Amino acid sequence: MEKILTVITGASGALYAKKFIEIINKLDKKQTIIISNPGKEVLKHELNDKFPRGNEEILSFIKAEWDLPRPNLLEIAAVDSFNSPVASGSNAADFMVVIPCTMGSAARFAQGISTNLIERTFDVMLKEKKKIIIVPRECPLNQIHLENLLKLSQLGVDIIPAMPAFYQKPESISDLGDFLVGRVLDHLGIKHSLYKKWNGSK
Repeated sequence: MEKILTVITGASGALYAKKFIEIINKLDKKQTIIISNPGKEVLKHELNDKFPRGNEEILSFIKAEWDLPRPNLLEIAAVDSFNSPVASGSNAADFMVVIPCTMGSAARFAQGISTNLIERTFDVMLKEKKKIIIVPRECPLNQIHLENLLKLSQLGVDIIPAMPAFYQKPESISDLGDFLVGRVLDHLGIKHSLYKKWNGSK
């Protein structure tokens, strides 16, 4: 069974993370979630003001409140612990998706800094040559941001910015989230019907 590592950092875009976690769960794939402390605050602010802070409480809350038909395939790892199996190259995930990704996280990824489990797992995935996708969410971007993203791209990381598209004629915020998550799934090689593919102007 494929293992996917889903990382949530403190950038705006909690909707993207929620949708991605729900869809991966429906695809019968094992998923480990790591949430930074600022990421927990964003989830609470953007999704539900009752969102808890403790990891076990978060896992219970997600399983109860989100659309997860296979909750047993979902686990959470503490951001400040290196004891998780995903911290080792011998048990690395198959894919890593950082959704959304702060510019601070991108900078530390680009410099090979490993001060927490998020940064350590990125380092592991990179050295094991595994698929990594980051979804940066910042506006505008300065030169340092762009240089870090370029470096990550040169290292083989897929950069999928949280940029909405409108050719599919979205009717809701949820539709905009579907498009972005659909593009992530495209790069994971996962078929979906989250948005209408461009087929020329009719």
